[in-house]
Amino acid sequence: MKRILLSLLILSGIVLFSQATYAQTGIKGVVKDASYGETLIGATVILDGTSHGVATNINGSFQLEGPAGDYKLKISYVGYEDLVMDVTISDGKMTNVGTIKLEPTSTTMDGVMIQADRAIGRETPVAFSNVDRKQIQEQLGSRDIPLSMDVTPNVYATPQGGGSGDARINVRGFNQRNVAIMINGVPINDMENGWVYWSNWDGIGDAASSIQMQRGLSAVNLATPSIGGTMNVITSPAEQKGGFMYKQEFGTGNFIKSSVFAHTGLLDGKFAFSVGGVRKTGQGAVDKVWTDAWAYYFGSSWNINSKHRLELYAMGAPQRHGQNLYKQNVAAYSHGYAQDLDFPAGALEKFPESQSGRYYNQNWGTVSNKYTSSQDWNGQQSERYNPHYINERENFYHKPLVNLNWFAQFSEKASLFTTLYYSGGKGGGTGTFGSMGWDYSGPSRMVDFDATIDRNINNVDSLGNDLGSRGILRNSVNNQNSYGLLSKLKWNLSERSTFTFGIDGRTAVIEHYRSVRDLVGGSYFFWDGNEFESGSAYEKQLGDKLDYNFTNTVQWLGGFAQYEYNYGNITAYGTAGYSMIKYGYTNHFAKEEGTDSELSSKSDFIGGYQIKGGANYRFTETLNAFLNLGYVSKVPVFDAVINDRNATVAADPKNEKFTSTELGMTYKSVNNKFIISANLYYTLWDDRTVTRSRILQDGSEGLVFIEGMSQRHYGLELEGQYKPYDAFGIVFAGSINNWEYTKDVTGAYKDYDDPDNDVEYNYYINGLKVGDAPQTQFVLGLNVWPLKQWKIQLLGKYYANHFADWDPLTREDESDKGQVWETPTYVVFDLHTEYNIPTKGDLDMSIFMHIFNLFDELYVQDAVDNSAYNGYYGDDDQYTHEAWTAEVYLGLPRVVNFGVIIGL
Repeated sequence: MKRILLSLLILSGIVLFSQATYAQTGIKGVVKDASYGETLIGATVILDGTSHGVATNINGSFQLEGPAGDYKLKISYVGYEDLVMDVTISDGKMTNVGTIKLEPTSTTMDGVMIQADRAIGRETPVAFSNVDRKQIQEQLGSRDIPLSMDVTPNVYATPQGGGSGDARINVRGFNQRNVAIMINGVPINDMENGWVYWSNWDGIGDAASSIQMQRGLSAVNLATPSIGGTMNVITSPAEQKGGFMYKQEFGTGNFIKSSVFAHTGLLDGKFAFSVGGVRKTGQGAVDKVWTDAWAYYFGSSWNINSKHRLELYAMGAPQRHGQNLYKQNVAAYSHGYAQDLDFPAGALEKFPESQSGRYYNQNWGTVSNKYTSSQDWNGQQSERYNPHYINERENFYHKPLVNLNWFAQFSEKASLFTTLYYSGGKGGGTGTFGSMGWDYSGPSRMVDFDATIDRNINNVDSLGNDLGSRGILRNSVNNQNSYGLLSKLKWNLSERSTFTFGIDGRTAVIEHYRSVRDLVGGSYFFWDGNEFESGSAYEKQLGDKLDYNFTNTVQWLGGFAQYEYNYGNITAYGTAGYSMIKYGYTNHFAKEEGTDSELSSKSDFIGGYQIKGGANYRFTETLNAFLNLGYVSKVPVFDAVINDRNATVAADPKNEKFTSTELGMTYKSVNNKFIISANLYYTLWDDRTVTRSRILQDGSEGLVFIEGMSQRHYGLELEGQYKPYDAFGIVFAGSINNWEYTKDVTGAYKDYDDPDNDVEYNYYINGLKVGDAPQTQFVLGLNVWPLKQWKIQLLGKYYANHFADWDPLTREDESDKGQVWETPTYVVFDLHTEYNIPTKGDLDMSIFMHIFNLFDELYVQDAVDNSAYNGYYGDDDQYTHEAWTAEVYLGLPRVVNFGVIIGL
């Protein structure tokens, strides 16, 4: 509380100072796209009939000094209609004209926005939040891009173990498997399990012009079902004004990042190009989570004529980084913090505090620099990252995304928007395989690489024959190629109504295998699990495959129809979509029984559908309200349909069912100084996909669906801003929720391991809270401009009612009905500041700094209840759901990021 009061006192002093120094004569404002609210960089602003003019900066804002009087203000931007407005400049005052919105000259300028299904304020009847380029620049600080969204309602994003790209995002209590993630309208969730690996999109924050989070079922009209929400990242359009941007950053852990972006502007009214490159290195904020990354971006457009336009985008981020993948007992990080949580003495004894404290990472080990053997990754052999240690867990990947967009206006009534895209992927992660030497001297075991090397070198039989390595480092590789086609035909039935029909087709081939990464001192590793090999082929060398090797295929075909109505004060829409998914599997290490063919299987097409709609009513120019509802029947993911060890297919896969409704309202004052949005939501998740193994009639192992597991999510969300003075403003967001399981689950299934008796199952979960994210969240931001070119922002984030993540299949004992462990409530502050250096001509220059976790708070950001690995249970055989039985990630310590931006 003292820190909070001190921060408010300092900011209050700055506000008073800024009010005294802010007075100037002129005019200021922000220029944005009228349809989607994106800031427009480089728009020209002129006091007509004078020599006074300026271009909007990287944030879309301008400040133009000029003498008092009445003028016509002219604003122009490539691809948009010019706007002329009357303004009055008062002596000694910087007149604020607020937000100026420019209309595109044609639908060709709207291309990627239309394909991306952007929600529009006061029209689209869904709950959504926009984070524009300015806000991304002010708050992200080169963190993983989901972390830019934790200032919006009901979004919880964490860096997890602190590895670059290892972040996660949770929306309304749903993890990112149930959140649709898109870049320029192209879905990027993994086609097998729905997850998103943010290291693949490192650098996308530098290219993004905005991010929109539509919470709930959303208004996105692809066949992609989104439950928690839809996060849509829009990259900078190629039509920006010609120019150049260089950004140099430094930070905690020897962080260095250089970014370069260039734009041609529109050439001859037809062509435009944008290119960008990023280089990033650093040692990380916790032990050995270094990063070594590149990123690239290319965007181009060709206005063939007034009716047709092509766009080509390409982006990717080849990278390597050390990981911290294992949560720990709280005591491993800090005995002091553990004692604050009333840890018993036995837990403190079992888990000694690491010498690294809160920086502790289990996934690495020291090694003698005399060991110089190569490592294999991505089919190439090279030296390890550091001669003095080896990462047990390292990620290496490159996932390019290329999409070609065609926008066609056939007539005033008919238009077509088509995207053809390709997404590849090559790389994986590392780990141990076989028998390693372990160091148990710390709170959790770590690989003893020197001991392992010694064991492997001296692994001989009684005759002195070399038996190879006992334990090695392996790669777990996930190579993939996916192609997709999205196409929407839009027909304007009348001035009031529009009909859209679309298709969504995708196909993916994914290779999964393990290979030898590092023999750790040995000459080979013996593995005989491949039924197609014999003899010396069992002696595995660097890069050789082992353990598993299979190829999965995913085929997706979907379609939708949408009707939209907009007349007077009402906008409404209704959408119906259907999709079919088919899975295939081939095991390259196993034979079909009685043949020499590779073991394979495939599912039938499994169908799912969604129906949703809503309406928005504008009561006045300042007040509107909306209502929406929907139902989704979602196809289960690959792992729930096919057993990827023995190729058995679930006999009767069950779809998950989601029912959702929302009611919301937005008020915006006439002068735009005060804006507030509030909404209520209610979502039911029935027949959550849960499977168990069973023995089939032919003796093989199969999957059975556990039916009847249901969750209920409902709550209140709030978001807004208030700017009473030019030099001071407040932003706020919050949510109060209740997420819980609604009933116990009981049933039975046939298992031919004991064919005379059905296997009964009971899971006692009724009333238990859904974990993995805080159910109460509030964000308050104070913005201060001590000088016209200097901004300071203090963000405070409050999180409460955060229940640890847990597995409902562990609650099989009727006596185990205790509530899931609730992590401690915490408040964390971030400080952001930027100063625009006064320059002449077209040169823009600014310096900035971000301080995350300003007061270096110690808090739990992620947790798992009742850990089998890092929990302490003592002599008590009763079920315990307390801090000492959980495993956690602590929030990152104070992290600083600072640098300079130069633009032309």
